[in-house]
Amino acid sequence: MFGLVDCNNFYASCERLFNPSLIGKPIVVLSNNDGAVIARSNEAKALGIPMGAVAYQYEKFFIENGVSVFSANFALYGDMSSRVMTILQEYTPELEIYSIDEAFLKLVGFEYFDLNQYGFDIQKHVRTWSGIPVCIGIAPTKALAKVANKIAKKYPQHTNNSYVIDNEEKRIKALKWLKIEDVWGIGRKHSIRLKEVGVHTAYDFTQINDAWVRRNLSVVGLRLKHDLQGIPTLDLEDIKPRKNIATTRSFERNLTEYNDIKERITTFAVSCSEKLRRQNSCCTSVMVFIRTNSHRAELEQYNNSVVVKFPFPTNSSIEIAKFACDGFDRIFRKGYQYKKAGVIIMDFKPQDEIQLNLFDNSNPKHLPLMKVIDRINASFGQQKIKLASQDQKRVWKMKQEKLSPRYTTRLSDIIVIKC
Repeated sequence: MFGLVDCNNFYASCERLFNPSLIGKPIVVLSNNDGAVIARSNEAKALGIPMGAVAYQYEKFFIENGVSVFSANFALYGDMSSRVMTILQEYTPELEIYSIDEAFLKLVGFEYFDLNQYGFDIQKHVRTWSGIPVCIGIAPTKALAKVANKIAKKYPQHTNNSYVIDNEEKRIKALKWLKIEDVWGIGRKHSIRLKEVGVHTAYDFTQINDAWVRRNLSVVGLRLKHDLQGIPTLDLEDIKPRKNIATTRSFERNLTEYNDIKERITTFAVSCSEKLRRQNSCCTSVMVFIRTNSHRAELEQYNNSVVVKFPFPTNSSIEIAKFACDGFDRIFRKGYQYKKAGVIIMDFKPQDEIQLNLFDNSNPKHLPLMKVIDRINASFGQQKIKLASQDQKRVWKMKQEKLSPRYTTRLSDIIVIKC
């Protein structure tokens, strides 16, 4: 059996945990630089606020409807997520952290357990120890656990936020209830294609021919179909090194000058390089992109990207920044007001498996230099040591005008109780 534990309105729940006056009130959390809505409480959803709503376009609506607006407090959310996951590890040794607010539990050897009660126990334990409300779905496969979790979340009063699919009758009833567009892993494009052939529910999906599914949805779709049929096909995934690393940011204001944007590209490349070294990898290519503000229709628009291939694998901030800037030079155009840029490094190789070229290789002096820089920055704070091409006086800070205190990760923000 598999369990899926999903934190309810996680970002909103974290804000309410330290500010109980927000309970029952609409809450939205904004993306980097307070750009768009990335999380909503149930009350905000009921007001019709869509995911991805542009913040400045909804300012008046937020005020008129008493919506509490917060900048994304990722330090707080990450710490609370870690606490929840630590609690879940007490219930099974096999755990897959699926996202910041979701985790799969593999329940092997639980044949004689009352899984309904087990779900209630997990829910109570997490709520008591962390303050975060969760929903739990338990079923014979991962895909069915997702379905069970949706039922628990949709009907909290009937399920008490925990639901178990433990027989064929429950499985069929659940799949007939679930719309095809809401099936985990299907997505909008696949759901349109499936509806064209008469598939409107998850149950309909399990009844179509395997060959059709493999041909149109690939082997991944076929595995999903078998999982929904109750045939365990999808197992817990091991933590693997990332296949690409990205640093992308919207600027606090529109930028027009070449040097200003190039400095940002350099800083983004350095950030990617640091993450790359943490997983002991090197990369052999980088993508650089720049964009104007698509929400400013009165301005001329320009978006472009380029991929730069390296002549050798490297994880040196100096070399990766140089290649990224070379790519930026190819795509920069004068006369535009740029709002966003990004650097994505790709094509990773393990650092200890690098094969040297005959003529062109990464500078061997960079490896010990990067180790020292990383050690100093880890001890004294990020961006203490920078490349000369970075702005020495500037520390990258997102626009976070509505940021709540970092109650659990910053000493000055800890709640003070006066007795």
